[in-house]
Amino acid sequence: MSIVDLNADVGEGAGQDEEIFRLITSANIACGGHAGDEDSMTIAVIGAMQHNVAVGAHPGLEDPGDFGRTERPISPAEVVDLVLRQVSALQKVAAEKGSRVAHVKPHGALYNMAARDPVLADAIATAVAQLDRGLVLFGLAGSALLTAGEERGLRVASEVFADRRYQASGALVPRSRPDALIEGEDEAVEQTLRMVREGQVRAVSGEMVAVRADTICLHGDSPHAVQFARRLRSALFHENCTVGRI
Repeated sequence: MSIVDLNADVGEGAGQDEEIFRLITSANIACGGHAGDEDSMTIAVIGAMQHNVAVGAHPGLEDPGDFGRTERPISPAEVVDLVLRQVSALQKVAAEKGSRVAHVKPHGALYNMAARDPVLADAIATAVAQLDRGLVLFGLAGSALLTAGEERGLRVASEVFADRRYQASGALVPRSRPDALIEGEDEAVEQTLRMVREGQVRAVSGEMVAVRADTICLHGDSPHAVQFARRLRSALFHENCTVGRI
């Protein structure tokens, strides 16, 4: 029997956090970059505590108008500063509520850039290690971010995406492309189960790509997020896969 974590982004104003908390095991809480402020962080931390969900920091590029989704030039020093400020802000809120931050998962463009750029990946890993070497670093399966985390002595979690399509390189299909998202639940469930069971995913070009699924990302801001999360948990149960925290 395998064990897999389910994570979702929360504290971003999607309005479904309470229901999502009941279905996930790890929460990535926006901490003031692409979204979020002290009030939203506090609400999210309390929600995570009430449902025994791991509290995670979700630092992103500081451009809330674009929700941190557009890549832009950024120096390693700026990345270190960004991660330190945002994650420490959530650590402060968590400590005040009697909890602690357990993991860090970069958001959006920062996540994608760090997946392929070893220098930016190392900047993130450096900041995380400086904050707390007990933090788990979430990163795209097979990415530079996981390598950087391991090199910095961090525990890492290899992440796969239930509703995103993949390229032959193992990278996600960019959101700018019309085929980036899997709209049908059947296809998304099938893809996820294959990644968990077989450790591979079919790229849009047809090749099978090796992946490791320690944690599965569910997009909590989609209209059918709660419905899909319930269906996916049921499918994992029937595959004798336990959903649990990392």
